[in-house]
Amino acid sequence: MGTLSLDLFITLDGVYQAPGGPEEDPEGGFEYGGWQAAYSDDEAGQSIMANIDSMDALLLGRKTYDIFAAFWPVQSPDDPIAAKFNAMPKFVVSRSLADPSWEGTEVLAGPADVARLKDRFSDIHIIGSGDLARSLLKDGLIDRLNLFLYPLTFGTGKRLFADGTGVPAAFTLAQPPRGFPKGAVSLVYELAGTPITGITIGQE
Repeated sequence: MGTLSLDLFITLDGVYQAPGGPEEDPEGGFEYGGWQAAYSDDEAGQSIMANIDSMDALLLGRKTYDIFAAFWPVQSPDDPIAAKFNAMPKFVVSRSLADPSWEGTEVLAGPADVARLKDRFSDIHIIGSGDLARSLLKDGLIDRLNLFLYPLTFGTGKRLFADGTGVPAAFTLAQPPRGFPKGAVSLVYELAGTPITGITIGQE
């Protein structure tokens, strides 16, 4: 049985929208696109690349797929991220996409199809794709959160756990946190059931 991980670049106030570039995702009037670059450094880049190298399949929601499909196929084949993404099997969950343009893409109808991917691949990753990620979290299909936390806040933008969209869940730290020179922190959590509540400090 394979593992399904969610990879997310996220701010201290939980925003994951448009880290890669100013025009990436201005939906909702978001004005801060391209916020990740100022906090990039060699160590963080190496960690992100190692995470990408571990994948054997990429799963995306429709909006993120459209962004990726317009960008990665036209990048230099010498770019290691482009080379990896363009070569690996890709899956997009969509009820409207019939003929995906990105070579190596298969369209999935919903969570049941996603669940079956775990029988085909050992290390499946979702990148961004907040709507899809929330749906799969509710269905208990995401096993691991790979979070790259950045030292800034916006007060606006898309959040993974916006009010009313999440479900109660507990996670356990799967690896020691790793900090990078410009302030980003890598946090890896694995699903660990439901939250333990109703305990007074000192009585646990």
